[in-house]
Amino acid sequence: MRFGRVIRWPILAAIAVILTGLAGGCNSDSPTGALAHPPIGLVEWTAYGGEKAGKFSPLADITAANVDQLEIACTHRSGDFADGSGEWTFTSLQVTPLVVDNQLYYCTPYGRVFALNAETGTQNWVFNPKVKNKRSGIYPAVCRGVSLWRAAEFEPDFALQGCQSRILYATRDAELIALDSQTGKPCPDFGDNGRVSLREGISGAKPWEYYPTSPPYIIDNIAIIGALVPDNERVSVPSGVVRAFDVRTGEKIWAWEPVSDDYRLRHKDELGNTLYHMGSPNVWAPISGDPELGLIYVPTGNPSPDLYGGQRDGIDDYGSSVVALDAATGTVRWHFQAVHHDVWDYDVASQPTLFDIPGVGDGRAGLAQATKMGHIFLLDRLTGEPLYPVEERAVPQRGVPGENLSPTQPFPTHPAPLHLPVKLSQENMDGFIYFDRKSCQRELAKYRSDGIFTPPSLEGSVIYPTTTGGINWGGITIDPDNGILFANQMHLASVVQLIPRETYDAMNPSPGYPLEYYPMAGTPYGVKRFPLTSNLGAPCNPRPWGSLTAVDLKSGEVLWRRPLGTTRGLAPWPLWFAAGAPNIGGSIATAGGLVFIGAAADGYFRAFDSHTGEELWRYLLPYSANATPISYRSTEGGKQFIVVAAGGHGWSKPGDAIVAFTLPDE
Repeated sequence: MRFGRVIRWPILAAIAVILTGLAGGCNSDSPTGALAHPPIGLVEWTAYGGEKAGKFSPLADITAANVDQLEIACTHRSGDFADGSGEWTFTSLQVTPLVVDNQLYYCTPYGRVFALNAETGTQNWVFNPKVKNKRSGIYPAVCRGVSLWRAAEFEPDFALQGCQSRILYATRDAELIALDSQTGKPCPDFGDNGRVSLREGISGAKPWEYYPTSPPYIIDNIAIIGALVPDNERVSVPSGVVRAFDVRTGEKIWAWEPVSDDYRLRHKDELGNTLYHMGSPNVWAPISGDPELGLIYVPTGNPSPDLYGGQRDGIDDYGSSVVALDAATGTVRWHFQAVHHDVWDYDVASQPTLFDIPGVGDGRAGLAQATKMGHIFLLDRLTGEPLYPVEERAVPQRGVPGENLSPTQPFPTHPAPLHLPVKLSQENMDGFIYFDRKSCQRELAKYRSDGIFTPPSLEGSVIYPTTTGGINWGGITIDPDNGILFANQMHLASVVQLIPRETYDAMNPSPGYPLEYYPMAGTPYGVKRFPLTSNLGAPCNPRPWGSLTAVDLKSGEVLWRRPLGTTRGLAPWPLWFAAGAPNIGGSIATAGGLVFIGAAADGYFRAFDSHTGEELWRYLLPYSANATPISYRSTEGGKQFIVVAAGGHGWSKPGDAIVAFTLPDE
């Protein structure tokens, strides 16, 4: 599932949505001169997720002792946002910027790319691709980031052609674009004047049904990219193929589709040719890689549709998995499946995170894969073998007629599943107040609720955690110095009810909120999905409704767990309290002993003590920050900056603010 539905919330309807310009300079109201004892050395942010996708900065200028002094250094506004009432669909600013050579690069939901001076926020250039696909069905317009490539010094012939440093990203028109990082002009030797169409060989896609939302992963001279496809619409949605392109020419180097060789042999066209297969799992979340091993790691989604799998015939062998591919050829080296025969929309939604920590997995090169279930799988990134035991445990059965459920699912033991409780009961129902809780108990009694992995049913099944997580595309953060993993999660429940085809077609339902309908055309069922909430609109599952958790990777034990967010803006006053809130987006950790995160629906940007979990600082942003922050020092002797994109995500109004924080001068 590509998290997010397009809607403007009434206050209490916020929980329901989860289940589902002008280029101004960066104006500063605070000084940005050098510190009395300036640090030395540059710390850039050169790739989405930072080094090893760990979202960690070695900077330590900002600490627990001074974080409460942070102030805004500057704010940049692109003007690229919409509430869905005009020509553009609803926007969500989910971007994680890059910082290289004292320039900050970011893309907007409209597909424009900005380059700013990373110290002052002054705009250096802007590129406008003039996107044609401005509407997108049920999904908001997003661009999570851009990628950087630099020509090697031993390529003088190529370097003579210009564009020696390139920004690569994809648009809603399904085009991969290469720009000169210094000028913002398209690289003329890349594809057709800087553009490569990603629709070549892709069939069955309406304009809004196929385009990348995450940046390409760059390794050597190759850019690897997947794409979004729609959920639960029909069996014949576009293929989930992953492709690699030469960053210098735009030539396709290889293509890998997440289907097994056995499935490919059994599904050829009438001439015996193997084509891209409609409905195969896709890769929409960010990719990561290990250049030394020559491997990339792709997180896969579900085959289509997500909530019924009786007709898959093995197309989901690579579904809901992390797959290691040879970066040069696209050959599968290994794969680990986080969910067998996934009928819950529990696709692997976050970037694989790499680590090398003595005392964790005997010091082997590791990969941590977070999931929507709140499971963290620690794997050997060379072989895919679990570093600690993974248990296949029996899970609820009795699916609908035609379904073929897996009898077991994999559960990690180190760390143990982070999403608690595992099962909802009458005793742990919640809500805002006592009578609210009673309404939740009545609601729960109506549906099947057998704990995690309760299969969709005709009577309606409680899915907990819901299809958005748990942990979504914000992923996890790892502090490699202290061996601590940080994960923000949502704790929400929903109900999924399958409807026999004849009945569903006779209903002819229209999409709406909080009740979602999906046709799942080509299967025996349609489906409706809605949040499990009280009469007042509060989540029925226990608090916190959003959390931030720290895990000691050596012991596997939870160090601390804190509610993340408040009900501010989601509930009527005086029902504003620290119950945790719906959240989407990521965190970063720093060597200063801090964890920074926005994500929560209440609109605050927060700093926590990474060792104790104490909230040390928070700032109310103009829009909620549903993106992953970054931290950098872009000049010798310069300041440490913390930057986050604040632009809303369904539960709050859309916006366009890139906000930079730093310490004041002494």
